[in-house]
Amino acid sequence: MTAGVPAGSTLTIDLDAIAANYRTLCDRTEGAVCAGVVKADAYGLGVEPVGRRLWLEGCRTFFVASLDEAVRLRGLFQGAEIVALNGLMPGEEAYYREYGLVPTLNDIGQIEAWSTYCASAGHLPAAVHLDTGMSRLGLSASERRRLLDDPEIASGIECRYLLSHLACADTPDHSLNDAQRRDFAEAVSRVPHGKASLAASSGIFLGSEWHFDMVRAGIALYGGAPVEGQPNPMAPVVRLDGLVLQVRDVDSPETVGYGAAHKFTKPTRVATVAAGYADGYLRSLGGRSVARWGNTALPLVGRVSMDLITLDATAATGLLAGDTVELIGPDYDINALASDAGTIPYEILTSLGQRYRRRYRGDGA
Repeated sequence: MTAGVPAGSTLTIDLDAIAANYRTLCDRTEGAVCAGVVKADAYGLGVEPVGRRLWLEGCRTFFVASLDEAVRLRGLFQGAEIVALNGLMPGEEAYYREYGLVPTLNDIGQIEAWSTYCASAGHLPAAVHLDTGMSRLGLSASERRRLLDDPEIASGIECRYLLSHLACADTPDHSLNDAQRRDFAEAVSRVPHGKASLAASSGIFLGSEWHFDMVRAGIALYGGAPVEGQPNPMAPVVRLDGLVLQVRDVDSPETVGYGAAHKFTKPTRVATVAAGYADGYLRSLGGRSVARWGNTALPLVGRVSMDLITLDATAATGLLAGDTVELIGPDYDINALASDAGTIPYEILTSLGQRYRRRYRGDGA
C-alpha cells in the first residue's frame, strides 16, 4: 500500500483479543511456561505489533521458523528468548551467538556441529528436537535411541529446551497423542535439559500430562480453533471488510465471472468487491463463502478472481459502491472461512495479502 493513498479493503487485527487468548492459554497450562509462536510474521498479522502485545502480557519466550525471522525479532526485543525451529545449517553458528539466539538441533549431525562450535565459542544454549511421530524435523527414531543410550552426545551444549511436536493433537482421541507423550516422557527422564515442551496450541487442550514445562501457543493465539469439531474457546482476532466497487442489476440468461460459472435465473443485484486470491481470499471459495452487510448474508457467486469477488446483494437494500461488506468477522470467522475453502485457518491467516489497509486495535497498537 502506497503511503497517503486511500486503500481498498481493510484488515483489522485486534491485539487485545490476542492478549486475551494468551491469558486463556496461560490459565490452562497449570504452571507451565506459555511461549508465543510468531513465525511467518506472526501468522501473517505482523510480528512487531503482535510480539509487542505479547511482551506486554508477560510472554518472554518466542518461537520462529528460521534464522532470518529470529534476527528480525531480536531487533525488536532485546530481552526475549528467541528459538528458531528449522535447524542449524552450516555457517549459521556465529549468527546465533552474535544475536543471542537459540538454535534447534534436529539431528545428530547438528548436535555435533553445535558442540564443536561451543568448544571454541563457549557453552551456548540450544533446543534439541526429538521426532516422536511427525517424521519431519527432529532426531529420527534411531538417532533418538542413540541419544537416550548415550546422553553424552549432547554434553558439549546447554540443552535449554527438549522439544517434540504432536501430529494429531487437534483430534483428541487419536492414539498417537498418548504414544507420543509416553515416548517424549521417556526422553525427558533420561536426557539432561532445562525445559521440556511437547504441546503446541491443540496439545494444550489434551490436558496437563501433555504440558510438561512449557507449551508453545501458535494458531490459538490468533483465533484458530484448537480442537476440531468442538466449540472454539478463543476470541476472534481478525476482521476483513471488503470495499464494494460496483453494484449492478442482472437477469437471466446472464452469467458472472470467469468460465460463466454462475448463471442467473432471476433478477439479481451483484456487488463486486475488492478482494481476490492475490489477497488471500482463496479461489476455492468460489460459490461457497458468504459475506455480510449488517445482518444480511450475501452469498459469493461465480469464481474468485485475482482482485475481485462478486456477491449476490439482492437482499442488501441500499448497498452502494463505496460501502464495505464483512468478509471475515465474528459471524464468519477464519475457521468458518477455512472450512468453506477446504483448508485450515493457518492458510487463511498466512495468505492474507499486503494490499489491505491494516488497522490495529487495542493496547500496544
